Order: sequence, then C-alpha cells, then structure tokens
Amino acid sequence: MTTRDPRASRLARLAGLVADETRAACLLALLDGRAWTAGELARHAGVAASTLSEHLGKLVAGGLIAEERQGRHRYVRLADARVAQLVEDLAAQVAPDAVVRPRNLRESNAGSAMARGRTCYDHLAGRLGITVTDALTARELLVPDKGFALTDAGIGWFDAVGIRLDRTSRRPLARACLDWTERRPHLAGVAGAALCRHALDAGWCVRIGSERAVKVTATGERTLSELLGIEAGALH
Repeated sequence: MTTRDPRASRLARLAGLVADETRAACLLALLDGRAWTAGELARHAGVAASTLSEHLGKLVAGGLIAEERQGRHRYVRLADARVAQLVEDLAAQVAPDAVVRPRNLRESNAGSAMARGRTCYDHLAGRLGITVTDALTARELLVPDKGFALTDAGIGWFDAVGIRLDRTSRRPLARACLDWTERRPHLAGVAGAALCRHALDAGWCVRIGSERAVKVTATGERTLSELLGIEAGALH
C-alpha cells in the first residue's frame, strides 16, 4: 500500500482556487503590481460586487492575495512575488491560438500595446522585456545558467547605472520568466524588478492606458541605446 503525498490535498486546493474563471481574471489583473479595490476588480471581471467579494475571500484564505482596508475601501493585491510567478507561468501555458480574438479596434490596440511592452508584476515583459534581456545577454551581463544568472560584469553594470540590487532578498537575484506573448524568457527576480522600477522612475518608460502596458520614451530610447546598444526600432 502506497502512502499518499501529504502535499496532494494542498495542491488540489490551490488548483481549485485558480480553476475558476472569475478568480483567474482577478489574478491576471493583479499582475500589474497595483492594489485594486474590490469594485474595480468586479467591473473588470464583469461580476456583481457581492459575487466578487466571495471570490476574494477564497483567494485571501488560500494565500494568493493580500488585502488591506483604508476607510470604506478594501484594497487587494497579489500576496507576493511567488504568487505572481505562479500566475504568469500558468498564463504562459495558454497556447497562442487559444487566446480570444479582440472584439473591436480598442481591444486590438490594447492587445498590441501589451505585446509591445508591459509590466509582469514588477518586471518588464513583452517585446520590450525580451529586447532588454537579449541585450544584457549579448553583452555577457546575463547568462542563461539554469534560468538566468548575472555575471560579475552584470552586477557591475547595475551598480554603474545606479540600480541598487537588494542582496538580502529571499528572491533569486535573476530569474527567467516565460513571456506569454513572445514565448521566450525575460528577466525577472531582484534584478528584473530593480531594472523595471528604475526605468519607470527615471522616465525611460511610462505606463499607458489602464492595463499593464508601458512604452519607451525618447529619453528611454537614448539611454537604452547608450547603455545596451538597443536600436530605437526594436522598442516599438
């Protein structure tokens, strides 16, 4: 007689949480790294506030999201980077031909913007994320070693640019995250998050629309060309 793995029941409960379409929609929305109100998520998911509240309760109990209250408002966000990695990795398994086609020009434009450049929780993704990752790799600042690893030159590059890397974090310094539009890995982990934060703070990139889409500014084009040799055409 075999003994069942004690993790089986917990894994089944976790899978059940993600297996609901409304909860999946909430988790994907929260990949933008922001805190959302329950009302915003309800409108995004297309369900009543009372229905959404039930789903959020299950996600909080399951440890996938965290909540905080400010006055009358209830804010929720992904619990941590590990949950963001789980959601993004699962989303990347959806075959391209299974993605719903845009219903109108607005949805088509929004989808194109997301594919060009977006944030994946706290790091850059889409063609922008891939282009930056390729440039770092080409200059031997980043190597594909069991995922990704920064070289000594890479760590020096971050220091020279003025991007602080938190060495005390329990997150890996560099991690490969499979990009669901490009079907290739982009840079995540501490380095990916620090680079994304610096790019937004320094005005290399700006957020556009209400989704996760970002675009490179003229300042960003010049800077990325100087620092990584990326041509402006590769960023559009």
